[in-house]
Amino acid sequence: MTSQNAMPTYLGMPAFPDAAREAVADTRLRGNLAHATGTIRERRAAAVAELDDWDALRESGKQLKDHVLANLGHYLRRLEEKVTEAGGTVHWARDAAEANRIVADLVKATGETEVVKVKSMATQEIGLNEALADEGIAAYETDLAELIVQLGHDRPSHILVPAIHRNRSDIRDIFRREMPDAPADLTDSPADLAEAARRHLRAKFLSAKVAVSGVNFAVADTGTLVVLESEGNGRMCLTLPETLISVMGVEKIVPTMRDLEVFLQLLPRSSTAERMNPYTSTWTGVHPGDGPRDFHLVLLDNGRTDTLADEVGRQALRCIRCSACLNVCPVYERAGGHAYGSPYPGPIGAILSPQIRGIGSDVDASLPYASSLCGACFEACPVAIDIPEVLVHLRAPRRRGRPPPPGGTGRDDRRRVDAALARAPRARAARRVGVRRIVAPRGRIRRLPGPLHAWTETRDAPAPPKESFRAWWSRTNGGRPGGGPGLPPPETGAGREPDAGRTNGAQRETGDGR
Repeated sequence: MTSQNAMPTYLGMPAFPDAAREAVADTRLRGNLAHATGTIRERRAAAVAELDDWDALRESGKQLKDHVLANLGHYLRRLEEKVTEAGGTVHWARDAAEANRIVADLVKATGETEVVKVKSMATQEIGLNEALADEGIAAYETDLAELIVQLGHDRPSHILVPAIHRNRSDIRDIFRREMPDAPADLTDSPADLAEAARRHLRAKFLSAKVAVSGVNFAVADTGTLVVLESEGNGRMCLTLPETLISVMGVEKIVPTMRDLEVFLQLLPRSSTAERMNPYTSTWTGVHPGDGPRDFHLVLLDNGRTDTLADEVGRQALRCIRCSACLNVCPVYERAGGHAYGSPYPGPIGAILSPQIRGIGSDVDASLPYASSLCGACFEACPVAIDIPEVLVHLRAPRRRGRPPPPGGTGRDDRRRVDAALARAPRARAARRVGVRRIVAPRGRIRRLPGPLHAWTETRDAPAPPKESFRAWWSRTNGGRPGGGPGLPPPETGAGREPDAGRTNGAQRETGDGR
């Protein structure tokens, strides 16, 4: 049975192992993902390296988020008070159904049947577009990538770049087919595609009377709401319509404007690898003659209170939706976002979705296993969410009451390939003739021979070390392992302590260092 909080567009999605198996067979998808995530990863690393105090900023972000979560009731009441004082109206939604009903009723009260939307993870989470369509209200996405997804009758596959799985020719074909005012001779040039989208959306901006947005941050002390975006479409939605409805997860609060400063440094560098966000829009209530005349804030719980009660799992509520964890995740890079069956893909989705939706479906039950536990996501997270810790916590039998999903885990796969490599005479011979130099000139093996090719069909393999353990031992100890100077052969047992002869911890480390 599926959780009551599950979104309509994701009902009936298969478990992650089944969805991923199909996704990794799509070589074009894997190519698109590898190129895009690799580019974002490199740019982000360079942007972060510019700051000497990045670790201190990261710790500040973590502590601010934890402080808010520990005092969430206080800050929510404070926010409601300040928004109301500024002329806005606050609504409380316990779940997706209630939030959708509130928004639909507010739109219908205006007499309008169309809304323009700022990119919003919260509205994707609750399936707002589908709920509005059921009420006869058309919602138009105005973020370029979200527009591509919507016109393609598709689902987002990335938090920051929802159409990351599409290439330029795909987008051109979608625009020609679905956009009535697209030029007949539209090319796949980025400039031509952007111009076609701009002309299409400009008419929507100028005619829309109602807009719907998400919220990146809300400042409790002032009632100010903040949206960060890169194209300027958000600012058009936030200023031109007469009515603005913002849907916000209850965890998005910061105490003061000074606290906001920390996140305005963390988020751009972690998401778009920019020093400063191109468009940062803030608004506080309503002001006669300036912006919308009517403002509504919908505060969304939808499983967050239950998540907050879990001392380990609540870390997921620190998330600022930067997508850094997706761009460093080897599992996401191979499987893509759709395999996660959730609007929150990648490592953060693997811990957030099962908590806010409940583990009542095959896909949610499988998500905590959609990871190799390599730890790259934790290292990249700007608010230090220990995603591997939460994944292991969510896998615990006492919580789940069910066995692991079919297909096993990344750690199981690693054991299998390690065992196969250890048994393969050809692998040992290849090391002796310089396999690293021949098949892994860049430090990774793209294709393994023989029965091992299945491994590299869907992932890279680490290259053998430049020097084998046996060669290292012979060079540094003057003999075979176990027979070097000062150590008697293990089989004699002469004069050694119970643990003597075992390789120490440093010698045993061969994997990812975790």
